[in-house]
Amino acid sequence: MQSADKNIEWYKSKFMEFEHSLNGEKLATIHKIRQDAISKFTTLGFPTTKQEEWRFTNTQPISKIEFYPVFRKEKVTTRRTDFINHLLNNAIQVVFINGFYSENLSNIGDLSDGIIIGSLAEISKKHPELIEPKIAKLVSGNENAFSALNTAFITDGIFVYVPNGGMIKEPIQIVYIATEIEKPYAIQPRNLIIAGDNCEFKLIEYYMSLSDKDYLTNSVTEIYIGKNSRIEHNKIQNENLQAFHIGTTYTLIDAGSFYQSNSISLSGALVRNNITVVMNGERIESALNGLSLGRGSQLIDNHTAIDHAKPNCNSFELYKSILAGNSKGVFNGKILVRKDAQKTDAKQTNKTLLLSDTATMNTKPQLEIFADDVKCTHGATIGQLDSEQLFYLRSRGIDETSARDILTSAFASDIINRISIVELRKKLENELQSHLIIMK
Repeated sequence: MQSADKNIEWYKSKFMEFEHSLNGEKLATIHKIRQDAISKFTTLGFPTTKQEEWRFTNTQPISKIEFYPVFRKEKVTTRRTDFINHLLNNAIQVVFINGFYSENLSNIGDLSDGIIIGSLAEISKKHPELIEPKIAKLVSGNENAFSALNTAFITDGIFVYVPNGGMIKEPIQIVYIATEIEKPYAIQPRNLIIAGDNCEFKLIEYYMSLSDKDYLTNSVTEIYIGKNSRIEHNKIQNENLQAFHIGTTYTLIDAGSFYQSNSISLSGALVRNNITVVMNGERIESALNGLSLGRGSQLIDNHTAIDHAKPNCNSFELYKSILAGNSKGVFNGKILVRKDAQKTDAKQTNKTLLLSDTATMNTKPQLEIFADDVKCTHGATIGQLDSEQLFYLRSRGIDETSARDILTSAFASDIINRISIVELRKKLENELQSHLIIMK
């Protein structure tokens, strides 16, 4: 406890340094949000396993380290050749180095009238009327210490604004790169995505490392989706095995829209994905898909919440984990059907494949239903490879090792194949095969 209290004081002192660096910007509207958030952080403290939402995820490995919040852009020597293999060829490319936008490394190109894609820090100066009414309204810092900490140090991140009727054919790929820094540091991207009515686009958050040292990524993404829009949101976490990653995504959807979330966690010492979807209109459909690969002593925790706030909406959720070594997985999925949300159709499934006897999974699918005319199901399975399927492949002349590889790969590919971006799917399939070889 003393160590945690000490580190709370550490972040408060770093916030004072951050404030001092702002000069005249301390008068900006957003700084009041920051000040409220650091106060919330101080009150909340880091979560412990005594709290139900964090019962299986011990955050002490994070709270005991004094991470230096990165709150100014530093000069770096990163080149596109350092990460070119992770870029999609046919995409709008937006690159952030240690949490800050890099114009030189990005390739946004020409955008249609009214569409804005770029740095939150820069665009907030030009278009405060777009950002101030939305920023920190879905995730304010009340949720937990990590969202409070991110909100307190709001500086930069991706800003995407697509007005009514806007359509972007190319996927928007945002690449967050952590580079080598001597001391432990915290990167805290703050992302704001605003889609108007009748919009369509695809988004990719890609987190990666050019460092093999430990650091913290603590990201928050707020997404607003208007009426009758179609948005696909892919989040790929592919950092080093010493990295800590806490990601919070909150999506508010209006009537008639479709939202698909694909969350892929491939690495990291401790990974926690908090995903909330609020269906705030009728005739909404949402699909939440997730895949986690764990090995060694990794811990990967996926917490999802789908709020059926209005009637006549559908949600479909499928999360899968493959765990090897002494790795641990957590899935907590909550579906809330409110009193007036009649004609709800919700299905939630969690499946885990254990590749070793020492890997563990804690799963808790939840339904909270306050309406009576609904169709809701949930379920979870944890086990090893199916012996009958193995026997079938062996009987066709396939050796046991190859048969196991085929079944494991097929188990994971079920999630990857739900991504509609062909080039991204191919890259992830290659990543998957590389990780599965290491996990043997």
